[in-house]
Amino acid sequence: MLITPAYAQAAGAGDTNSMLMSLLPFALIFVIMYFLILRPQQKKVRDHAELVKNIRRGDTVVTSGGLVGKVTKVVDDDQIEFEISDGVRVRQMRQMISGVRAKGEPAKESSKDSAKDDIAAK
Repeated sequence: MLITPAYAQAAGAGDTNSMLMSLLPFALIFVIMYFLILRPQQKKVRDHAELVKNIRRGDTVVTSGGLVGKVTKVVDDDQIEFEISDGVRVRQMRQMISGVRAKGEPAKESSKDSAKDDIAAK
C-alpha cells in the first residue's frame, strides 16, 4: 500500500467553533485598542474644538509655538489676532491655539514666592 489510510481520507469540514475561537483574539485586541487609544483621542479632539470655538476678545491664549498673548480681535471663524507685546499684534489660525487662560485668571505662584510673601507680611 502506497498511501496510508490517514492521508487518503478526505479533509473534514472546518469546525465553526474553532474558527470563532481563532478570530476572538483579534476582536478583543480591537476592543481594547478602541477604549485605550481611539476613544480618548476623539474626546481630546472634541475638547480642543470646543476650546478654540469659545475664544473671546480679552482672553489670554497660548499657541502651539509657545507664544502667549491677549486676544485683541476675533477676525473670523479661522483666525484671531492677539497682542504679544505693546503694539505687536499677530494673526494666528485658531487651530494652532493650544491653551486658553480666561480673563482675570491669576498666574500660578511658586511655593518659594508665596513663602517669601508670607514672611514679608509678618
